[in-house]
Amino acid sequence: METGRGSEGILSEELADKREEITELLKSAYFAELETVMNYVTNSTNPDGVRAQEIKESLEEDIQEELGHAQQFAARIKELYGVVPGSMDFQAEQTLLQPPDQQTDVVHVIKGVIDAETKAIELYEKIVEATEEVDPVTNDMVIAILHDEQGHRRLFEGYLKEYAAEGKA
Repeated sequence: METGRGSEGILSEELADKREEITELLKSAYFAELETVMNYVTNSTNPDGVRAQEIKESLEEDIQEELGHAQQFAARIKELYGVVPGSMDFQAEQTLLQPPDQQTDVVHVIKGVIDAETKAIELYEKIVEATEEVDPVTNDMVIAILHDEQGHRRLFEGYLKEYAAEGKA
């Protein structure tokens, strides 16, 4: 079917295969963000103890930002003529971000956040590479989201350093 998109870059018919590759990467990013939201809600609720409060508050602040990232990925999937997947296509992957056995084990939560953010950063770097030269809109969007994720990881690395300095990590 001719759509009249012949010279529209990533939206062109000639780049349909590349667009499909990018859309699949965006679907992975979409689910990663939604899983992060789920686990941040969990880990901003469950931990106990005075030391847990700062971690819980930090995660609570990040929930809306991560949800916003998921919404950006969903919108871009649709703009690229893809279909935003539903929950039946979701597979959980964030094993290290699951709640700890002891609700006072804040270090477990911190390490889980660092792991999730690191995996997100790695995925987003792949998307940046895949979109370089062919899809500047997705490229710019993912670079901005990548910046947010790097900031989240750096914050939690700081928390981990503090616990390590006290011999608790």
